[in-house]
Amino acid sequence: MSLSFFLGKLLRFILTVWAAATLVFILLRMTGDPVAAMVPSDAPQIVIDQYRERFGLGQPLPIQYMAYLRGVLSGDFGISFRTGGSAWELVAPRIVPTLILTGLSLLMALIIGIPAGMVAAMRRGEFVDRFVMGFSVFGFAMPNFFLGILLILLFTLTLRVLPAGGFESALSLIMPAVTLGLATAGSYARMTRSAVLEVLSAPFIRTAKANGVPPLRRMTHHVARSILVPLVTLAGFSVGSMIAGAVVIETVFAWPGIGRLLVTSVTDRDLAVVQLIVILAASTMALSNMIVDLLYGWLDPRIGTKRRSGAM
Repeated sequence: MSLSFFLGKLLRFILTVWAAATLVFILLRMTGDPVAAMVPSDAPQIVIDQYRERFGLGQPLPIQYMAYLRGVLSGDFGISFRTGGSAWELVAPRIVPTLILTGLSLLMALIIGIPAGMVAAMRRGEFVDRFVMGFSVFGFAMPNFFLGILLILLFTLTLRVLPAGGFESALSLIMPAVTLGLATAGSYARMTRSAVLEVLSAPFIRTAKANGVPPLRRMTHHVARSILVPLVTLAGFSVGSMIAGAVVIETVFAWPGIGRLLVTSVTDRDLAVVQLIVILAASTMALSNMIVDLLYGWLDPRIGTKRRSGAM
């Protein structure tokens, strides 16, 4: 990996975050005056002006934008309309619960999806293959919020074995993680099956089979390494779907993460909190894509050679 390649990816990361920060700034101010939503309809004008001055909304938009960018660069994301405190102080405690939920869901998707896809490819056309593909389609097609409600009806209201929501114990994490991870597991199963089938027809696999290499060794030493690139690509995309899904799942299960906070902040028109959460989400997605790009050259040196020669 050359320094110019790394700097190019770093520049793209910075531009992506800047574009997201600018877009959310413009869109939030196009939705109307947030101060009007904070004060009673019969509030005197002097009170409205005081609120605008306090939150910096009385200045022209270009000046607001420059102050906003300076604040982002210095780590000052503004004041929450709802609490009157720093937006970062409101968002920071919600990051860990969201990381726990999305991290466990992604781990569950990897543990279930990849082995299921490999088994389906090895048993192509058999019952196991059809069952895995049926599970994959079910997980991908089932809306997250609907599956979450079904799980609550079954395991909370009927069987009474799991809590309906909150973050009080490890049991509270089971249903949100399963709901969020099921769709991603289906995507991994389909991707793994397709990649394995393609590799199994490659000449080097036929050569290994002709030399008497056992099936399990062919899968673990030859096939698994060859499918890492498409799986890493899917992992990069999964971060975005996990963040989007967390907004819904945290609301359904009353999970105290940033997804649920985003919903309430949008409802309350809490500009500083919404802006901070969008910047965090954009930074996470851009960083994951950057890491995936950097991993390509390490997983498959041929990709790095093509990049250096200008073929990619």
